[in-house]
Amino acid sequence: MLNAPLSIDVRRGAVAGLGELLADRRIVTEGRVAIAVGPGQGDQIAEHVRPSLSACEVYRVEDGSVDAAVGLGARLRAGSYEAVVGIGGGRTIDATKYAATLSGIPMVSVATNLSHDGICSPVASLVHDKGKGSFGVVMPLAMVVDLDYVHAAPPRLVRAGIGDVVSNFSAVDDWLLAAEECGERVDRMALTVARTAAEALLHQPESIESDRFLTVLAESLVLSGMAMAFAGDSRPASGGDHEILHAIDQLFPGTANHGELAGIGAAFCYHLRATHLGAGADRLAEILTCLGRHGLPRFPGDVGLSVEQFAEAVCFAPQTRPGRYTILEYLGLDKGATLKAVEEYVQAHGG
Repeated sequence: MLNAPLSIDVRRGAVAGLGELLADRRIVTEGRVAIAVGPGQGDQIAEHVRPSLSACEVYRVEDGSVDAAVGLGARLRAGSYEAVVGIGGGRTIDATKYAATLSGIPMVSVATNLSHDGICSPVASLVHDKGKGSFGVVMPLAMVVDLDYVHAAPPRLVRAGIGDVVSNFSAVDDWLLAAEECGERVDRMALTVARTAAEALLHQPESIESDRFLTVLAESLVLSGMAMAFAGDSRPASGGDHEILHAIDQLFPGTANHGELAGIGAAFCYHLRATHLGAGADRLAEILTCLGRHGLPRFPGDVGLSVEQFAEAVCFAPQTRPGRYTILEYLGLDKGATLKAVEEYVQAHGG
């Protein structure tokens, strides 16, 4: 059975309605609710909603690690809670999703920024002793985005969500390539929803200062999460683009955030398509224009990587998702050919 949100609230002042949302008997019946907060605005929001949730307990999630998520899960089980509310950015929400899944209780996601589609997806990206991995989790039962808090978040984190949504184009084309070359099954509903999320955002003329734009961004991130729920995995929102970002995370940790790297990865994958398949040049131009319009990085140098370092990450990328077939696996470029491709990408589009 598909797990999908029963409530999505995106507006200014949305947090004020959290107590009413949690009174929905489809979520809790006796009011035993845990609140998990991360660094930043989480504590502030928890204090805001505490008066309407008299029986709640607040727990702090220090980071987006498996250890933090497992520790939170143990506290949730010990407290016999009916639901948990995860308040914060992507790392806090991912850790809370994992903890809620371990505990077998529903989760409500309260996003304080819009940095990537993990705010409402059936996947949690968590750090462990061997790097960062993706884990299947139960999708949040409800989602709240208070635009007042999003406006107060670091602009870089909010813009990053744009890169993550736009990378859906690359992921979808990789999925279709895998179907053609390997016979992989494609869920057309998941594919359509993922593509629709990216199309809705691609040509939006406004910026993150606009409530209207932030609403479209939030809805697109939710659609991406729902596409993954339809597919049963991250396929419709994670292709060669995400293989590259995960490789950069492993080889050069701390380089940039998830959404920023997803945008660069998607653009480079379309450069490969245009060069080797004779297709995708128009989409590449659209993505580069979109990233540039919102001040997102587009080239390795924009995130402090040399051409050689980025090429190293591209070569390593297929190892991050064994069994996933993308433009990178299809081409199978060696080290020299990859370096040449990165050099051509920068020279052709770097202005």
